[in-house]
Amino acid sequence: MSEQTDRLVNLKVMMQKTSLSRSEIARREELGKFPKRVHLSARPCGRKAWVEREVHDWIDRHISARSF
Repeated sequence: MSEQTDRLVNLKVMMQKTSLSRSEIARREELGKFPKRVHLSARPCGRKAWVEREVHDWIDRHISARSF
């Protein structure tokens, strides 16, 4: 796995990294089954992003949990 950082990544990057759709990411996030976004603006509909390291951890957990 590549180096994990505290870099913030946007939705487009998240969809590429996880192969999940926008709505599936939102659904899992609301259920607490996906990392929460960081709000970058005081406005409720302002920019949001994910912490790349947290997403890599989520991906690693799913890879480890798979059965062969």
